[in-house]
Amino acid sequence: MDLSDARLDPDRYPTDPWRLVEVDYRPEELGRNETLFSVANGYVGLRGNLEEGRDAHQHGTFINGFHETWEIKHAEDAFGFARVGQTIVNVPDAKLIKLYVDDEPLLLTYGDLYDYERSLDFRDGTLRRTLVWRTPSGKRVRVTSSRMVSFEHRHLALMTFEVEMLDGSAPVVISSQLLNRQDGEDEYHVPSAALGEGQDPRQAERFEHRVLQPQLQRRSGERVVLGYRCANSGMTLACSFHHVVSSDAEVRISTEARPDVAKTVINGALGEGQKLTLTKYVAYHSSRGVPSSELADRCERTLDRAMNAGVEALRDQQRAWLDEYWSRSDAEIEGRPELQQALRWNLFHLAQATGRTQEGVAAKGLTGDGYGGHFFWDTEIYVMPFLTYTAPRVARSLLHFRYRMLDYARRRARELNQVGALYPWRTISGEEASAYYAAGTAQYHINADVIYALDQYVRISGDREFLFHEGAEMFVETARLWEDLGFYELGSEERFHIHGVTGPDEYTTVVNDNLFTNVMARFNLRRAAEVLHELDEVDGTQHRLLVKRVGLRDGEIEAWRRAAEAMHVPYDERQGIHPQDVQFLDRERWDLSGETKRPLLLHYHPLVIYRFQVLKQADVVLALFLQGEHFTMEEKQRDFEYYDRITTGDSSLSACVQSIVAAEVGYANLGLNYYLAALWVDLLDTHKNTSDGVHVASTGGVWSALVFGFGGLRDWGGVLRFDPRLPQGWDAISFRLTKLGTRVKVRVARDEMSFEVEVGESIEVEVRGEPYTVKAGEVTVVELDGHGPVLVEKAGMGIDLPEPDRH
Repeated sequence: MDLSDARLDPDRYPTDPWRLVEVDYRPEELGRNETLFSVANGYVGLRGNLEEGRDAHQHGTFINGFHETWEIKHAEDAFGFARVGQTIVNVPDAKLIKLYVDDEPLLLTYGDLYDYERSLDFRDGTLRRTLVWRTPSGKRVRVTSSRMVSFEHRHLALMTFEVEMLDGSAPVVISSQLLNRQDGEDEYHVPSAALGEGQDPRQAERFEHRVLQPQLQRRSGERVVLGYRCANSGMTLACSFHHVVSSDAEVRISTEARPDVAKTVINGALGEGQKLTLTKYVAYHSSRGVPSSELADRCERTLDRAMNAGVEALRDQQRAWLDEYWSRSDAEIEGRPELQQALRWNLFHLAQATGRTQEGVAAKGLTGDGYGGHFFWDTEIYVMPFLTYTAPRVARSLLHFRYRMLDYARRRARELNQVGALYPWRTISGEEASAYYAAGTAQYHINADVIYALDQYVRISGDREFLFHEGAEMFVETARLWEDLGFYELGSEERFHIHGVTGPDEYTTVVNDNLFTNVMARFNLRRAAEVLHELDEVDGTQHRLLVKRVGLRDGEIEAWRRAAEAMHVPYDERQGIHPQDVQFLDRERWDLSGETKRPLLLHYHPLVIYRFQVLKQADVVLALFLQGEHFTMEEKQRDFEYYDRITTGDSSLSACVQSIVAAEVGYANLGLNYYLAALWVDLLDTHKNTSDGVHVASTGGVWSALVFGFGGLRDWGGVLRFDPRLPQGWDAISFRLTKLGTRVKVRVARDEMSFEVEVGESIEVEVRGEPYTVKAGEVTVVELDGHGPVLVEKAGMGIDLPEPDRH
C-alpha cells in the first residue's frame, strides 16, 4: 500500500503543526477520537470523552499502576502457569459536566450545533472545545470548555466550563459530577461505536465483582472527597473536586456526596449576553495500601495549593513544562505540515505516557484500558531510546521501576526451575500476568531487552551511579538466567543453544535457537561480564558489596563469557539468510498476497498460524537493528528481503522497525512507506483498535524511525555515528539528542548534515566514519554525497497494510 498521500481530512481536521483540531463532530468516530484527544501526565489520564458524559464508546479515567487482581482460571492447569491476573481500574470520572437549558440536555449527537471546534494543543497540554448550540426552543447558547492534566502538579487536573446566552433568556443548570463508572454502567453507551466484548484478546478483561469498595465520603462547601479500596489488590484511592463558580446572574449552588457519585449542581437564569463559568479543580492520589483517609488529606492539600495558585498560574506552569519538553524533544519534518502535525501528536503522547510516571509505561499509556493496562517490553525497546536521548531523568525512573521488580523476577525464575531472574512478559505489579505462556512467558528475550535499555541509558547519560548501585545487580541476575537456560551441544563446548523460547514474533512460538533471543542474550552475557569488571576497577568496595549481596560465585563471570562466545547464531548457507529459528525454514510459507483476513490472530487458530512461515512483526529484522554491528550490510539486505515478504504487520510494533532497516539497506520507498504506517497508526486508525488507546510503543517507534532510520544514528559503544537516509522528496529533518548532559540539534538535508550544540560545551560525533567535534557557538556542517544505496523493491515485498480510515 502506498501511504504517501495519507493524511487527515483537512476539511474536518485542519492541519496545524502544534494542535490536533476537529471541526466536524461525528458520533461514529467516538472511540478513535476519545483516544486521540486524551490528556494525561504519566500518572493520571483522562480519555477524550465529551464533557456531557453522553454518547461514549468507553469512558475512561486511569491512574498508572492502579489495578485490581483476579484469579486466572486455566481450563487445563499446569505447574508454573500465571495465577494472578491484573487489570487497570477505571477510577471515578471527574470529566462529567452536564448542561441543561430550558430543562433540555445538551447532547452533541442530536443537538443543533454551530461553530464547533475541539482542539488538543501540544504546546500547553490543554483540550479545548467551543460550540454554539441552538436549543429546541430556538435559543443560541455558546459553550466553551477546557481540560488539562497538570505536568507540574502530578495529582492535579483542571477543567473549565462556560455557558453564554447569545440570544433570549433561559433557566440554566450545570451538574458537575465525580462518578464511579467502574462499578456502574456507562450512560448512553453507543453500541455502534463499540467492539464486541470478548472478541479481541488485545482488550482488557471485565470484572464480575465490585472493584472499588467505598471507604469514605467528605463534603465541605463545594469540595468533595471520595475514598475507595480495591476488593482484591488492596490498592487504595482518594479522588476529590472543588468548584469555583462565577456569573453575572444570580445562581444557586448545592453539593452532595454519596458512595459512588458526588455532584455540584448550579442553577441560574441567564439573560441575553450573560455568562455562567465553572472552574473545577480535581485531585487523585493512590497507593498500594495507605489508608484512604490519608490519601484524602493529600487530595485536599493538592486542591488547596492549586486554588491558591489560580487558573492562570497553573496554565503558565503547564506551558513552561511543555516549553522545556519541546526544547529537548522536538523533531521537525521541514516543508510537510501534515506530517509535522502527526509527528508532534506522537511526541506529545510520549510526554503524556511518561512525563510524571513513577511506575512503568502501559501499552496504551493512560488513554485506554487495552491490554489491561499492562507493561511490556515495548517500554524498553520502543519508548526508552526516546527517553534516554531526551529525558534521561524519566529513563532512569523507568529503570528503577524494573529494579524494584527484581525480586518478583527472581521468584518467577525459580518457578520455571531457573536461577537468576526472569522478568514478566506482561505485568503491572511485577508478577507475570500472561495466561497464555506460549506467546507470553516463553518470551524470555524481555530480560535482554531490559538490559539493552539499561546499557544504552548508561552509555548515553553517563549515569554510572545507577549502573553500579542498581543496574549491576540486574546485569548479574539476567546473565545467570541465560547461562542456566542454555546448554552446550552434546560432545561440544563450541555451540551454546537456547531452546523452548518465543521471540518477538508471536506467530511463531516455543522454538529452538530463536535468532533474536540468542543474539540479545549474547549481548546480555557479554555486557554483564564487562560491567562487573568495570565495577571492580572503579569501586572495589561496591564490587565486594554486590558480590556479597547476590552471592556471586567463583567462575560465574567466566561462564557468562564462555556462553556468549559459544552462542549459536542460526544461518542457512543455502539461502544465505539467518533463519528466525532452527526449524523456521522447514515450515510452509504463508502466501500473503491475497490474504484478506487480518489480523490473522482474530481469524485463525494459533495452531494454524504456528505451522507456517508468517510473522506478526519484525523479529530477525529487529535483531539486525539492535545488534547491527554484528551483521554485514549484505546480510542485512538478504534477511530484510526474505522476511519482508512474510511479515503481516499485524503488530503496531513492526512498521517502525521495518522502516529503519529498509532505509539502512537501501529500500528507500519501503522505508518511507513503513514510516508513514507507524506515523498514522492511531490518527488514521489503521489497525482498527485505536479506540482501545494510543499505541504508545509505536509513538516511540516513530521517533526512532526518524532518528535511527532517516537520521542514520547508531550508538554502538556509546559513540554517536550517523549515516543518513533522507527520504526522496523530503527537504530536511531535524531532531535533538542529549549525551552526557550536552544537547545537540541535528539537521539532515539533501546535500549536507549539520550539528549545533544547544546546551553544553561540545560533543563528539561521526558521519560516515569521519570524526567531528561539535563545539558550542558553532554550527558544524558536513557535506553529504547522497543518502545511501537505492534498491528497487522485489516481488512480494511491501506487504499490504490495513486500509487506513481517511476521515
